[in-house]
Amino acid sequence: MTEIDEYFDVALELVKNAGNLIKDHVFGCNVYEVKSCEIDLVTEIDQKVEQTLIGGLSKRFPSHKFIGEESVAGGAKCELTDDPTWVIDPVDGTMNFVHGFPHNCISVGLVINKVSVAGIVYNPILEQLFTAKKGQGAFLNGKQIHVSQTKELKKALIAFEAGTSRDEEKMKVVLENFKRVISSGHGMRALGSAALNMAMVALGGADANFEFGIHAWDIAAGDILVREAGGVCIDPAGGPFDILSRRVLCASTMELAQELAKTIAQYYPERD
Repeated sequence: MTEIDEYFDVALELVKNAGNLIKDHVFGCNVYEVKSCEIDLVTEIDQKVEQTLIGGLSKRFPSHKFIGEESVAGGAKCELTDDPTWVIDPVDGTMNFVHGFPHNCISVGLVINKVSVAGIVYNPILEQLFTAKKGQGAFLNGKQIHVSQTKELKKALIAFEAGTSRDEEKMKVVLENFKRVISSGHGMRALGSAALNMAMVALGGADANFEFGIHAWDIAAGDILVREAGGVCIDPAGGPFDILSRRVLCASTMELAQELAKTIAQYYPERD
């Protein structure tokens, strides 16, 4: 067993246990607080899941570092070094969770030398467990998964989100891209969770996904899932992927990724 295997096994057990906190609210959670704006929400469960994961991992691996959504919201620095770093979104899709829409998940990525080497995306409501480790493939509930191999935008189903901001400039870009994707591709889908949208690309259910304004914790696990399923992750303008850029485009093939990058309007949020 490699060190990454050991790290992964501990994280997986913690994620499965923390999933029970989400299962207790299968019909929604009507107690929540507002963070940056009226559609950026947090619940007690977000905080409890993150505390469970960070507490358990830091106990086993005291030298490891953490970037957690709620920790950063509470004032912790979003700092990525070469050290093993767990990048955690305790409930990706909190709006869905609040409403009882069953597409939310725990997203945990392990980043070493600034590259994702392991990822877990777990939707406990629908019992979807996506996992990946560097060089070992990507899996859904233990069965290996692969991207679709779609190369042309006109044949592609694209996932993308409006996100949790109503910034006027960003909304213009979102609406413009909705028109461009609908006009150029097979169609679009939005699950309300960046991690699950990326997992759908890994699964082959969606052919590509892009989003502006997300954070490292939304995409660290999705990045390794897509790559281990045979796909690619790049910057939405066509350059190299940067986990702290708050921009992502992933696709089944580089051909599709680059065609989509040339098709969509761009938006550049402040970096993490």
